[in-house]
Amino acid sequence: MTKQDYSRVAGGAAIGARLRRLSESLDGDSARVYAALGIAFEQRWFGVLNQLAINGSATVGELAATLRITHVSVSQTRQSLEKSGIVTSQPDPEDARKKKITLTAAGKKLVAKLRPIWTAFDEAALELNAEAGNVVASLNKLDDALERQSIFDRIMHRIGDQ
Repeated sequence: MTKQDYSRVAGGAAIGARLRRLSESLDGDSARVYAALGIAFEQRWFGVLNQLAINGSATVGELAATLRITHVSVSQTRQSLEKSGIVTSQPDPEDARKKKITLTAAGKKLVAKLRPIWTAFDEAALELNAEAGNVVASLNKLDDALERQSIFDRIMHRIGDQ
C-alpha cells in the first residue's frame, strides 16, 4: 500500500506542515554540505553571521528587526556563536543596556572560508527557484497576506472570537 503525501493532498490546509517539511529538507542538506566540507557550522547561524559580515556589529534587537525573527531566536543564536568563539558581545557605547555583537578574528576567518560556499548556496537556490516557477514571488505574496491579517486573526474570525 502506498502512503499518500498528506501535505500535498491537503493542499493549502497543510501549508504550515509543507513549509516545515521544506525547511527541514533545505536545512538538512545545508548541514550535509558543511559536514562534507569538514566545516563546523550550524545552519541556524547563517542569518546572524551573514548580517554581521555584511553590516558589521549590531545589537540583538537590530538583528531581529533586520532578519524579522524573534529577539529570543537571535539571542539564542548569539549565545551559540559566542560559545563557538565566532562572535563577542560588548556593551553598546550609546546604550549600556544593550550589547553590540561583533565578529571575532576566528569569526572573520570562518566567514572568509564560507563566502565561496555561500555563493554556491545562492546559485543553487536561484536555480531551484527558477525550476520551481519563482516560488519566492509566491512566498512574498504569502508574507504580505499574513502581514495584512495573521493566521491567528483569520482563525479567530472563523470561530467567532471565542
